[in-house]
Amino acid sequence: QSWSRGMSYCLHSESHWDTGPIYVRENGKLHVVNQGAGGIRDVTPKTRPFRLFSRSFSVELCMNREDDRARRQRTDHFIFTYTKEGNLRYSAKSLFSLVLGYISDNVDHIDSLIGFPEQIAEKLFSAAEARQKFTEPVTGLRALQKFTEAYGSLVLCSLCLRNRYLVISEKLEEIKSFRELTCLDLSCCKLGDEHELLEHLTKEGLSSVKQLLLKDNSLSDAGLRRMTAPVRVLKKGLDNLLVLDLSCNPKITDVGIGYLLSFKKLNCLDISGTGLKDVDAVIKRIQMQIGLVHSKVPLKEFDHSNCRTEGWAEQTVLQWEQAVMEAIKPQDNLRSRTAALCFYDKTPRMEEVVKCTLVESETKAGNLQFYKEKVQNCHLPLKKEVAGSHELKNNRKRALAEQERERTSKQKHLCLTVEDWDLLNTY
Repeated sequence: QSWSRGMSYCLHSESHWDTGPIYVRENGKLHVVNQGAGGIRDVTPKTRPFRLFSRSFSVELCMNREDDRARRQRTDHFIFTYTKEGNLRYSAKSLFSLVLGYISDNVDHIDSLIGFPEQIAEKLFSAAEARQKFTEPVTGLRALQKFTEAYGSLVLCSLCLRNRYLVISEKLEEIKSFRELTCLDLSCCKLGDEHELLEHLTKEGLSSVKQLLLKDNSLSDAGLRRMTAPVRVLKKGLDNLLVLDLSCNPKITDVGIGYLLSFKKLNCLDISGTGLKDVDAVIKRIQMQIGLVHSKVPLKEFDHSNCRTEGWAEQTVLQWEQAVMEAIKPQDNLRSRTAALCFYDKTPRMEEVVKCTLVESETKAGNLQFYKEKVQNCHLPLKKEVAGSHELKNNRKRALAEQERERTSKQKHLCLTVEDWDLLNTY
């Protein structure tokens, strides 16, 4: 009775507190204290029904949110179409498309794609390309490398970067990740002899290149020596090269042409606009050692129409170019300032004109294009004459005689210079 009186006193004195039911166990029975009356009654505790959600739970559709992620998730899961009556109709996407979208959003987290089916990989690449995943600086390179390691030429078999030096400088690592390229156009990029991309041409990843266009790239004899060192000594690098364009490089002399004689599989060669001193001697040397004939008509292999960007990453290269062009747009406002400087003779007016006419003036000086008569890929009307066949036989005999002389004097040519040894140490 004493503890019940104390309990009732406590309840009456602090009735403003909502303490809830109070349970007391006495003589093995459970009693509940009645807060209002202050008495005790025998009541078995009732278990509350289990609720998964509270009573205040409500469902809200994410249709009116301004968050872009919510909108993207909504559109990714449904397809909206219009019926003939003009009513809006939606249907849920397939599980394959949903999974494909999820993987493409996280394509940079893929460990490897080696052994994955090509048909599904192409769809995955296009889905990631539509989301512009390959334009991101770090994750884009990582994702692109996973595709190139697994599929090689399917990702890109031909790459045209003519007059796109800014794309090369911004996406150099991405370009170096492409493998098994057969055609590469780097014309009018002003790369020079020390550029990383020219050094990358000698690696095993680009040993499959058959058509290489290096027109107007400020190359010299030193650049050709570095580019041909693996072929001349190690029989690696650009050993499968068939078409080579080195036109409009005035720093290339007769010495640099000697390095090109190591490309035994060449079918077409263009050295127009180079700094040759003895043109006739170079023509005879190329004809005797490689078997290429001087063409009097411009060849179609060097009109830069056959080389195009082809492969899964065709749109990716276009996205890179668009991103670079958008970054250059603010500089268009400086044209008024440059015009004012030209008016006061502080800048040369004909600077832009010289860049365009330089190549044309050098190509008009002389056409030094060569082709191999046996190959039909070089689009040139070949003259088959009976009298000319005897001359060809004599030329072959002379070529064989010179090859035998070269074999006997092999020991003299094996003496490499210090510069060649430095190049070999880099590979």
